[in-house]
Amino acid sequence: MNIAVIYAGGMGSRLHNYSRPKQFIEFRSKPIVIYTIEIFQRISAVDGIVVVCLEDWIPYLRHEVEKYNLDKVLHIVPGGRKGQDSIYNGLVCVKDHYPDDTMVLIHDGVRPLAMDKTILECIEVANEKGNCVVVVPAMETIVVEGENGDWSVPNRSNCYVARAPQCFRLGDVMAAHRKALKEEKHDFIDTCTMMKYYGYKFNTILGTAENIKITTPADCFMFRAIIEAREEGVVFGL
Repeated sequence: MNIAVIYAGGMGSRLHNYSRPKQFIEFRSKPIVIYTIEIFQRISAVDGIVVVCLEDWIPYLRHEVEKYNLDKVLHIVPGGRKGQDSIYNGLVCVKDHYPDDTMVLIHDGVRPLAMDKTILECIEVANEKGNCVVVVPAMETIVVEGENGDWSVPNRSNCYVARAPQCFRLGDVMAAHRKALKEEKHDFIDTCTMMKYYGYKFNTILGTAENIKITTPADCFMFRAIIEAREEGVVFGL
């Protein structure tokens, strides 16, 4: 069983010029989060979807889900104070309905350009090896600040950027979240960071560069350009 947990519970402060949370910004009258949900809706290997949403926006999202006939959306649950808390809320919902060996595909609601092929490969590796995280090679030099103020420059050929989906067995990722709650740790930047902290090893696959997370106004422009380029590619056979 493969269940997508799409978290869209943030306010998007870096898109402060917009009048609504970033996941509900519209392109061609369709919210970004709907573009994201549609990816998992059309992939047959995904058995269901749980969406974590800002509580005040749940009625609006329910309306949009019905409007676009996204019948794989099983539940919409309220988000938490931080992204980590929102993901946990989604996982609790999955736990209430599915066994511990369920594979959960944790994905940002504002990452609407993931390729079907990438998600299918992620599911295949996760079910074979127990987990899988999508990564892309670092395209620029990484510099790391040390505790004493010195800077180090790791070999870029060994550096990757973690993206999504990040797939883990439900029992494993719930165990890590419960440890974090017990220790009052709420600042893990993403799930693979948490899993690594608690001793889990994870497997990776290479994703595509366009699988961006929409965080800034520039990302919105890139999203629109990529959508239009994909459509032109289909029309003109590019």
